Amino acid sequence: MDDVLVEQVGDGITHVVLNRPDRFNTLEAGSVEQLHRALDAVGRDPACRVVVLRGSGKHFCAGADLTGHGVAPGGDGSGSPQDWMATQQHIAALVPRLRALPQPVIAAVHGAASGGGFALALASDIRVCTTDARFNAAFVKVGLSACDIGVSWLLPRVVGSARAFELLLTGRFVDAVEAERVGIVSAVVPPADLLARVGELAAAIARNSPYGVRMTKKIMWAQLETGSLQAGMALEDSTQVSAAMTADHREAVAAFAERRAPRFENR
Repeated sequence: MDDVLVEQVGDGITHVVLNRPDRFNTLEAGSVEQLHRALDAVGRDPACRVVVLRGSGKHFCAGADLTGHGVAPGGDGSGSPQDWMATQQHIAALVPRLRALPQPVIAAVHGAASGGGFALALASDIRVCTTDARFNAAFVKVGLSACDIGVSWLLPRVVGSARAFELLLTGRFVDAVEAERVGIVSAVVPPADLLARVGELAAAIARNSPYGVRMTKKIMWAQLETGSLQAGMALEDSTQVSAAMTADHREAVAAFAERRAPRFENR
């Protein structure tokens, strides 16, 4: 059985599904590699407008598989520092890969999003969770630094540095109510409503122009690293000028004038 599934659900929406339910979708070398390949394929698909990242079974992703990780590309299974570095870089590379996808990624979280699962959720552009969801940076609970897989960069930008320090140093779980209150997720829904709510959100995004959505994601992430308002506005200016020259913009304006839904091409 594939550890990662890619499901095209129609209307430009693709689900990437972590599929190790018997292991709570924990991450090991094989599943990490399959996730890399799935994201590569989705990123190259011109028909895909929005990606939904979710888990099968009872949990989104319970983090690393502590029963054994296997051998990552570039590693040799020896447990040497070089082998551990290959493993570390293999899983950590999922975060910039999610960020670099041209399509927005919505994390549909249920059950546990721990350790690496928390990192995957934070690396997504939008997070929606169920009432039974819970999040934590589990690394510190197993004798490691809580600063792992991009979490120490992402989390302070989501919840602020003071709260991030507390969550990373304790490793405690954040339930769905707190996750919504502090901004980790944008919505909390009953478990039975998760796919419908995420589908509505994905459809709302997919109705917008492909180029406009792609550049909104790109610039929003870039702004988290931009050093000044003026530099940030310069990024916006160049993006708006390029967007104004696209067929997407012309079609959107024509559709507005003609009071119809726009018909964007996949490209």
